[in-house]
Amino acid sequence: MARAGMERWRDRVALVTGASGGIGASVARALVQQGLKVVGCARTVGNIEELAAECKSAGYPGTLIPFRCDLANEEDILSMFSAIRSQHRGVDICINNAGLARPDSLLSGSTSGWKAMFDVNVLALSICTREAYQSMKERNVDDGHIININSMSGHRVLPYSAAHFYSATKYAVTALTEGLRQELREAQTHIRATSISPGVVETQFAFKLHDKDPEKAAALYEHMKCLKPEDVAETVIYVLSSPPHVQIGDIQMRPTEQVT
Repeated sequence: MARAGMERWRDRVALVTGASGGIGASVARALVQQGLKVVGCARTVGNIEELAAECKSAGYPGTLIPFRCDLANEEDILSMFSAIRSQHRGVDICINNAGLARPDSLLSGSTSGWKAMFDVNVLALSICTREAYQSMKERNVDDGHIININSMSGHRVLPYSAAHFYSATKYAVTALTEGLRQELREAQTHIRATSISPGVVETQFAFKLHDKDPEKAAALYEHMKCLKPEDVAETVIYVLSSPPHVQIGDIQMRPTEQVT
């Protein structure tokens, strides 16, 4: 069903990073349902290809275009934006969803684990943001939107050592989103910037964080009714459908039963 406020986005181009599963896949599907042309990227695109076929057979008005991209590699990101420019003119919406967590504590974590998180959660997000803005600017797009899928971990530090460096990268996203909003105002553009900060969402996230302890990962999701990826996708649609004069800076959302 077409949502009020989403009509102006129909047939326009949205980039969704980390679209192969979880929140990214749900966001990509929701945008295709609203008639957008969605470029969904990930390191492996098999799942995105399946989702694209599913969207097509369901008769959704938009299209999903899978694109293989390693976000830890700037050349890959620049090549992707170049391909989007030549094939689809450019990006009108950029949804920086891709995120990485490694159980590397501050006192004993590996430098490679820290770097992997920083490269995707901070640098790739910043590169995609810069390239999306430049894409909008060169086409005189003044109503674009950049949405960062942040985390409640970007707003408070839990007494949980495996998540401390990850939390630092998400605090960076909080600062980057507000800094982006300010720079967009300085540029006198009406392009908007929003951060969406979910608490516990039932995805493969915990299983990747605790890849050596799947029971610990499963326990995280079993002790309460968690958010679903679709809940976050619904929030993305809400943000995009808000009137152009409304700037939604940050949405913090948790499962009702989540305490911290």
